[in-house]
Parts: sequence; structure tokens; C-alpha cells
Amino acid sequence: MQIFHIRYRNAQGALMRILNAASRRGLDLTSVHAEAAEQDHAVTLLLEVNQKQIGQLYREWYGIVDVTDVRSSAAFRDHEEAAWAPHPPTSQTAAQTSARAALA
Repeated sequence: MQIFHIRYRNAQGALMRILNAASRRGLDLTSVHAEAAEQDHAVTLLLEVNQKQIGQLYREWYGIVDVTDVRSSAAFRDHEEAAWAPHPPTSQTAAQTSARAALA
């Protein structure tokens, strides 16, 4: 597993072009997290790729005008589940707390 960190300018279609580079190769998007990062935006992808695909993805992402930086690192299996586990929405947690308080 490989984690990719991509910084890009939030122009129309930039995120879709980034994601399409992986989906065109038939790669499973295990996890996608996009957020605002200072003046730019950032997306973090968790993908199962080989060395050749890493090079192809780097070339394609750097070919996108709005992409400013691409970095990657290996994902460790033991940390992977803790870091990428879905978290319940905070509103759901607050609603459950309110419901428990009402029953007490």
C-alpha cells in the first residue's frame, strides 16, 4: 500500500483529474481524504500500486496544471487500519449523548 499526498490549486475539475488518473488504471481507491490546506488544497490517497504505477501516477499528476506537489510513502499494515478507520460523525455522537441524558 502506498499513501500519496497531493497539493493542488482549487480550480474547476482539478480534484477529478487527480482521481481519474488512478481510476483509469483500474486502481482501487481504498481511501480518499481532501481538505483545504492553507492557500491550496490537499488530497491524500491510499492505493495498492507497484513501482511502475507509482512512476506513471507521478508523471500524470505533475502534468496537471493545478497540481503543485506530489509526495508518497509506504503505508504500514499495522498502522493502516487505525489511521484510515472511519470515524462516526460528531453530530451522531452528540445526538446519542443527548438521547441518553433524556432517558436518565
